[in-house]
Amino acid sequence: EWQARTGHLILERYGMSETLMLTSNPCKPQDGDQGQRIGGTVGPALPGVGLRIVDDEGQPCAVDEIGHVQVRGPNVFSGYWQMPEKTAEEFTADGWFKTGDVGRVGANGYLTLIGRSKDLIISGGFNVYPAEIEGFLNELPGVGESAVIGVPHPDFGEAVVAVITPAGQPDPEALIKTLKDRIAGFKVPKRILVVPELPRNAMG
Repeated sequence: EWQARTGHLILERYGMSETLMLTSNPCKPQDGDQGQRIGGTVGPALPGVGLRIVDDEGQPCAVDEIGHVQVRGPNVFSGYWQMPEKTAEEFTADGWFKTGDVGRVGANGYLTLIGRSKDLIISGGFNVYPAEIEGFLNELPGVGESAVIGVPHPDFGEAVVAVITPAGQPDPEALIKTLKDRIAGFKVPKRILVVPELPRNAMG
């Protein structure tokens, strides 16, 4: 909608309090030598920033494979003030900072963020990233916005459940059927609950 109304793609970037800016889509793509802005990504790593995606065992992920985002460089802080134990937890043995974010890097070097590792749902041994499912749900007719959560399940450990706000008259069973045609079965919510609104914190 923003692009249709303004003729511009939103400039998406990625940074943290502990790292300052890490990646960025080109500021002036029209200049030709910076590459193109790609919506939904936060761009490639900035000069001097190391960026890698690793699996649960710390091994490098393949192109477009989802994993944990780790960074290093002169922009990354040296540690938490007077908290050596936490600092040790948040850095790898070879000096990379664990951002706590989950994402994937494409063949073009652009990073796409998927969510936070703390939000990860493990269902039947498979990793499910709520933000990925929410992205599919939010595009479906009848869905205003969504939140995907994990709930205890006797067989799978956790089951995927979606909570949505209505934009019209959503049919939960029809939404589940549509999702089954678009994403892997283990990612499809077992239930979809419709609520008037989602709770928000002070930041919205």
